[in-house]
Amino acid sequence: MTKVIDKLNNSQSAFASFELVPPLKGSDVNVLYKSIEPLIDLNPAFINVTCHRDEVQYIPNDNGTFNKLTLSKRPSTLAIVATIMQRFDVDIVPHVICGGASMAKIESELLDLHFMGINNVVALRGDAEPGQKRFIPDPDGFMHSNELVSMISRLNNGEYLDPRISGVSTDFCVGVAGYPEKHYEAPNLESDIMHLKRKVDAGAHYVVSQMFFDNQKFYDFSNRCREAGITVPIIPGLKPLSTAKQLQTIPQAFHLDIPNELVTELMRHDSKDAQYEVGIEWCIAQCLDLLEHDVPALHFYTMGRADNVRRIVKAVL
Repeated sequence: MTKVIDKLNNSQSAFASFELVPPLKGSDVNVLYKSIEPLIDLNPAFINVTCHRDEVQYIPNDNGTFNKLTLSKRPSTLAIVATIMQRFDVDIVPHVICGGASMAKIESELLDLHFMGINNVVALRGDAEPGQKRFIPDPDGFMHSNELVSMISRLNNGEYLDPRISGVSTDFCVGVAGYPEKHYEAPNLESDIMHLKRKVDAGAHYVVSQMFFDNQKFYDFSNRCREAGITVPIIPGLKPLSTAKQLQTIPQAFHLDIPNELVTELMRHDSKDAQYEVGIEWCIAQCLDLLEHDVPALHFYTMGRADNVRRIVKAVL
């Protein structure tokens, strides 16, 4: 498999990549196939596969005690990656998260991915456990994603958690997340960029941004990153809105602003089809402007839908 950073450095023009959310556990494998098939003829440079932490529930007993039940709501990252590799000729970039995992578990997952021939990952902290107000790491895990990046860098040097092991060196290219409108936990954008720099200094090869709907915020973010000494490629992340309802759900879920011009245009239409078209047209305009500003790639958050993304990519690349 080709490393993402090599594609970024060697490509003569911008390319598209996509991010998929795995289907829920118990779904037929064809649900996964159907989410990928419409994208394959777009010749994606790579496809990211998100990772979701296990959820914990406490079931009360008759005697007043509780049983701890750990629930996995989606198939494992390894299962998803293996399934895609078996069916499609496309480079896969799995997400690896800190949340809900010990350092030993994360190391084992990384070594399994290496064993499968995967040499691209995105290193993320992950969200807080449902019901918790703030992120709490596993007792033997990582609090911050830069710590995860450091572990991957050490594995690339053949350094394992157990110093008695003399194993092979991995060869991972590492992507990390950046937030043009800052991570919701950061006190300000400046401190958030400093945290991003720690991830890059730990060994990250490139940055993929959170979705945004105002390109100027991405440009300002990129400029501030360069001023802070972050020199790796920064890929814009994009998602077309598809309904007016998302004017509430997207800002709540991702802690970002939606330009008033886009809000006004969506609210002008009662028809869902018309709202859908507005989202596509806005994203096309975003992409064309970004390409004029020489971004290295366009990364699309598909969220299980591919028809609008297909139209956007065909219109701009």
